[in-house]
Parts: sequence; C-alpha cells; structure tokens
Amino acid sequence: MPPEIRESEVAAQWDRNADVWADQVRNRWDIFREHWNNPAFLEFAGDLSGKNVLDAGCGEGHNTRIFARRGARMTGVDLSAKMIEFAREEELREPLGIRYERASFSNLAIFRAESFDAVVSTMALMDGPDFPGAMREIARVLRPGGTLAYSILHPCFATKGMGWVTDDSGRAVKFTVADYFNSEPFVDRWKFGHAPNASQVEDFGVPRFDRTLADYINSTVSAGLRLEQICEPRAPESACALYPESFAKFRDHIPWFLYVRASKP
Repeated sequence: MPPEIRESEVAAQWDRNADVWADQVRNRWDIFREHWNNPAFLEFAGDLSGKNVLDAGCGEGHNTRIFARRGARMTGVDLSAKMIEFAREEELREPLGIRYERASFSNLAIFRAESFDAVVSTMALMDGPDFPGAMREIARVLRPGGTLAYSILHPCFATKGMGWVTDDSGRAVKFTVADYFNSEPFVDRWKFGHAPNASQVEDFGVPRFDRTLADYINSTVSAGLRLEQICEPRAPESACALYPESFAKFRDHIPWFLYVRASKP
C-alpha cells in the first residue's frame, strides 16, 4: 500500500502555505489563475447570481469573493484554519455576505441535506485524499436540480512523469506523460515564479492525490450526479501575449486544466 497523506497533514501544509499564498494570490501573482483559469472557469460555471453557493476548498477566499461580487450568496469551506482566518479577515474588511467555515469538502456534516443551489470548486479537489467522499457529500448538500462545477489539474497531463521536450533553441516542441497510473500521494513543491519576491520565499508544499480521468468522472456519476459537460480550456492568446514563455507551450500542446459540470437530478 502506498503511504497515506491524511487530511490533518493536508491542513498543516496549507496552514504553512497560507501567509505567502494569501499575499501573492491577492496581489495577482498566480498568473495561471488570473489570465487563463479564472476567466475560463467563470464562463464555464455560468450565472450563479441569487443562488446559495458553496465553494468547496475555498482557501483564503479570493475566488469566493469573485463569485460573491457576481451576485452569488456564498459559503466557503476549507480544511486550513489559517486560510479560513484570512478569508474571514478579508470579509470583515470588505463585507460581501460570505460565510466561511473550517470543514473538509469530504465531510460537510455542518450543512443539512439539500441546502445549496450550486457548488463550485476551483483547483482544490485534486488536493484532498477522498474524492469519492467529496462527491457524495456535495451531492447530499445540493438541492434537486442543483449544479456542481469543478476545476482540477488535468489528470491526463499533470502526472508524476510529465515533462517538456525542447529543441536546440529551448523552445518546447513536445510534452511527455508517464506514471499516469501512479496514484501514490505526494507533496508537490513549487512557487509563483512571477511574484517579485519569488526568490525570497520558500516553495509551497501542496499535497497531491493523482487520479485517473476515469476516477474523477466515475466518482462524480456514482454519487448520483448527472454529467452535463466537460471542458479542457485552451491557454488564451491574450495570456500568451502577456507571458509567452509561460503560456505559449500550453496553447500549442496541451490543456492543463479539466472542468466538469454535473447536476443533481
């Protein structure tokens, strides 16, 4: 059996990440979020204005606030006490009517059944150990007819054996995938390379739980949700123009994100 990474360790890692993460995300140095992922996912998730919406794995609340500003009545949950603390501080500073609770998206017992019109999750569900449990809990708290939209790293490409092949000039000409079926959890270490203080801060430690595409889709369906749409957003030309060295190779070769939308019958 591969070594486990428990939710307590996930929470501890994100508590350690929280200070730098909150500062850099709020200053928009997560360029993949700002210029590719968020614009595409907001379009994919559709109009949530006037709806009671749960943000599963909300972190420090940056994206939760975006949904709230677009008219949704938001509740955010996250495992990390420090992230929830940052989110609540920001809600006090700029009230948007958001409720934040420390909870696992795989155990939403603090909410009664059928209490949300919609659930969103942005780039969080691949970072928890119990995805099937998360789908079951999300299905439980959704009202009939309610929708789920989530974004994750694309499981077909974000593998342990991934890598870029470059030509003599250093230009990425191919992307390789290996270890697709290796589901051993690990702590991924990286940072926002474009942040002005990137060289002065430690790498984030992000627990990752690699799964196959079938694991994600089948767990969503097995929870009683009806698959509506999937999307593999392509890196936009606008992002490539701003940061060609970061985005052009993705636009040319692979989707880095997978979006899934489902509904509760």
